[in-house]
Amino acid sequence: MRLKDKIAVVTGGAKGLGQAMAELFAKEGAKVVAVDMGDLSYSNPNVEGYKLNVTNSEDCKKFFDYMVEKYGKIDILVNNAGITKDAMTRKMTDEQWDLVIDVNLTGVFNLTRFIGPHMQTMGGGSIISISSIVGEYGNIGQANYAATKAGVLGLTKTWAKEFGMKGGNVRVNAIAPGYIMTDILKTVPQELLDGFAKQTMIGRLGQPEEIANAALFLASDEASYVTGHTLSVNGGMRL
Repeated sequence: MRLKDKIAVVTGGAKGLGQAMAELFAKEGAKVVAVDMGDLSYSNPNVEGYKLNVTNSEDCKKFFDYMVEKYGKIDILVNNAGITKDAMTRKMTDEQWDLVIDVNLTGVFNLTRFIGPHMQTMGGGSIISISSIVGEYGNIGQANYAATKAGVLGLTKTWAKEFGMKGGNVRVNAIAPGYIMTDILKTVPQELLDGFAKQTMIGRLGQPEEIANAALFLASDEASYVTGHTLSVNGGMRL
């Protein structure tokens, strides 16, 4: 029970990586609030669903107020909500660019701007933002996505410094997953998936549970001396 009595918020928690993290955190003793635009795709007595558009700053403030009123504290925040709208740069529309920036970068800022200082006041907490291997190395046809995921890494290092000031003891880290078998990849042709797998040292793609295990470590006291770090969980892949 590595997260016993902890209160955790997981954005994008309705399915995929978010579901894996929310359910593992709950199994380890946390009360989890899974934030998403839609309904949860699963049922867990220790996971509460909350509908929220993270691009709306006012709604994020209302959610933060709700959490403090109901639970009194927030110990863990996982910024996982994200989307893709891929296109080559010469063909990318303003809408494709703006929407990905709004969700993947501004959405991360909107919640953390409230929860980070709260954790600092409370004397501790763990913030984990989900970046991507694409944020580390770039990728053809994903200029918007790569920009947001690289931006998350910059925010992580900045917040580790800001929220750690004056004894705040707030740890801020990022996870950069490789290609993980979520619903998004299920639409990718098998020959491409096989090619991705061959680019890893382990010879296969990842599973959501493997990202959840990394998040559990960073959320727990086992990572008490880890902050400002990007944990790459990609099977040794290089794009």
